[in-house]
Amino acid sequence: MTYISNTKKQQQEMLEAIGVKTIDDLFKVIPADFKPKSFNIPAGKSEIQVRQHLKSLASKNATDLICFLGGGFYDHYVPSAVDAIISRSEFYTAYTPYQPEVSQGVLQAIYEYQTAICRLTGMDISNASIYEGGTALYEAAMMATRITKRKKIIVCEGVSLIYRTMLRSYTSNLALKLVEISTADGIACREKIFKEIDSDTAAIILQNPNFFGSVDDFSDISQKAHSAGALTICSVYPISLGLLKPPSEMGIDIVTGEGQSLGLPLSFGGPYFGFLATLKTHVRQMPGRVVGRTKDKQGRQGFVFTLQTREQHIRREKATSNICTNSTLNTIAATVYLSLLGKQGFKETAQLCADKAEYACNKLLRIKDVKKKFSAPFFNEFVIELPMDAADAVSALIEKGFAAGFPLGRYYKGMEHCMLVSVTEKRTKEEIGHLKESLESVLKSE
Repeated sequence: MTYISNTKKQQQEMLEAIGVKTIDDLFKVIPADFKPKSFNIPAGKSEIQVRQHLKSLASKNATDLICFLGGGFYDHYVPSAVDAIISRSEFYTAYTPYQPEVSQGVLQAIYEYQTAICRLTGMDISNASIYEGGTALYEAAMMATRITKRKKIIVCEGVSLIYRTMLRSYTSNLALKLVEISTADGIACREKIFKEIDSDTAAIILQNPNFFGSVDDFSDISQKAHSAGALTICSVYPISLGLLKPPSEMGIDIVTGEGQSLGLPLSFGGPYFGFLATLKTHVRQMPGRVVGRTKDKQGRQGFVFTLQTREQHIRREKATSNICTNSTLNTIAATVYLSLLGKQGFKETAQLCADKAEYACNKLLRIKDVKKKFSAPFFNEFVIELPMDAADAVSALIEKGFAAGFPLGRYYKGMEHCMLVSVTEKRTKEEIGHLKESLESVLKSE
């Protein structure tokens, strides 16, 4: 009883110290619906019971659907060798090698990954990766504000709606001005972007292919931005770089993207990794880590951290980022994937995606009253307009075995009848034909 009494006394003293009278006062900012109804926790279950319960929950997921979903995350084929290699004990616990002298293998793997990303994007230098694509884009935006000492960021609406939501969230309490510009016929609207560029603009954020699948060349935007002292940031879909003009040839200053398509399965949303590459002149403002190759006193090759910019590396408030943890195991998977495919295999994969998407688009446009929404060229995904609500069509197609696409009306006003369809190298002519027949059936039943 003495213990309980002392505990209550201490609790009351703590409450008084922070200026509240009761525990309820402390948590009154939490809405009632979010508060626990009870702390009566059920008794624990045995291992067998837990496994059975989890299996029952997992069985509710439809994992056998033929996937035509995209929007930044894609159902690509992952060679079996990728998992076999990253499952080796040297790699499967990989995080950050804090002791480089005993982590040469992992450091070399990161170095090879950085090299691959630079070759893919055409940029000078890459970091060791970031959590995922959206975080990478935010980090690039912050990097631009540090380089330019400016506070305005222009974002094209063609940038992933997920990433734009993240940008709003991360910058909401910062002294920054985020300006979102609508697209014109599915691509970046030059007139509106150029009108917004001023002496306080730090960067213009773009995406290629954009969220609607449209392909663009941002050379003119980069030129306009640079003439005003601003930078250009481009989020890219890495597989598309097997065919499309690399960001470096468009004058882009910072390139980011989601690495999931480089050898990682969809896995219900992760884990993934983000990549970030830039020009050598900006490297000091780049978040994360950079691995470099050097030689010791005996002339032996070795790998070291060239830059370490996190707060824990004695940087404190000077750190370029506090959320730039690298996802080493995932980047090793990407490096293995790119090595297995090689330059020619990578190009062939990109070509297959583009060709099959073109075939699928033409096939679906044969359905009565189905139209292509935008006239811009696309890589492997496109928007079609249906004579019914796209969300209803997607729901009906799930019953027919298809994850048919992304209904855009959920996030874009006026696009309730529009659906984003993605096609990768995994999709076959037969599957595309069945999708066409199934969608036709759904539309006829309306």
